[in-house]
Amino acid sequence: MTIQLISENKVAGGLHQQFEFDSVALKSTTRFAIFLPPQAIQGQSVPVIYWLSGLTCSDENFMQKAGAFKTAAKLGLCIVAPDTSPRGENIPDDTEKSYDFGVGAGFYVNATQKPWATHYHMYDFIVDELPNVIENHFNVTAQRALAGHSMGGHGAMMIGLRNPDCYSSISAFSPICQPSQCPWGIKAFSGYLGADPEEWRAYDSTELIKAIDSNQFVPMLVDQGDKDNFLAEQLTPEPFIDVATQRDYPLTFRMQEGYDHSYYFISSFIDDHLHFHHQHF
Repeated sequence: MTIQLISENKVAGGLHQQFEFDSVALKSTTRFAIFLPPQAIQGQSVPVIYWLSGLTCSDENFMQKAGAFKTAAKLGLCIVAPDTSPRGENIPDDTEKSYDFGVGAGFYVNATQKPWATHYHMYDFIVDELPNVIENHFNVTAQRALAGHSMGGHGAMMIGLRNPDCYSSISAFSPICQPSQCPWGIKAFSGYLGADPEEWRAYDSTELIKAIDSNQFVPMLVDQGDKDNFLAEQLTPEPFIDVATQRDYPLTFRMQEGYDHSYYFISSFIDDHLHFHHQHF
């Protein structure tokens, strides 16, 4: 597979690059951003953290706002940030152009309903296609971790719980913890997966953590701000925490006083997350 470089910047002794390629899973051209630490540029293979962003975001938001490069360079960590949905002229979008469904809001599922089923296979893209591209084109190992924010926090937790053999660790900021029971998730799952709530359970982290084998537990770190406007209605971490506690899952959940849903919050604690993943590689 050919990937095309579209931008490059030196930062923290490493490189931030953007590439695009024709995705089989998404049946469209897609873009990702990658931070290669100095170690990778010098020929050393390094582990990869896949960052999944939230609603309305692209590959650019985390890379420009999180302030992760200096610590990632010091620890020798590659960071990859894909887009949040298929995108392009022939990609279906919500007719009302709402921010929480359609383009920019793929929810990291494999859509089964028309017209979304042709292109909206973000789950397959993240789990299979993107890692294959990264591991075939860059100086990286097969060691992977997942992290994300909001909708992307849902994606990181859900994908990690469904594929525990593929990831060393999982972390999230302000994740949608029980999407089958909140307005964002119900809207997205109804559109992409259909009206049967049983079909939604396979993409709901609170349901998945109930069923995962204890031999496959993957360490998880979650940070949540107590001043987050979406906390009570959309993010609902309590049921997830309750099940994790009952199952003795290795979850570290931190409620951070005074923080909201923004990248000010993420940038304040991103170093903790990078060190967390580094210790589990």
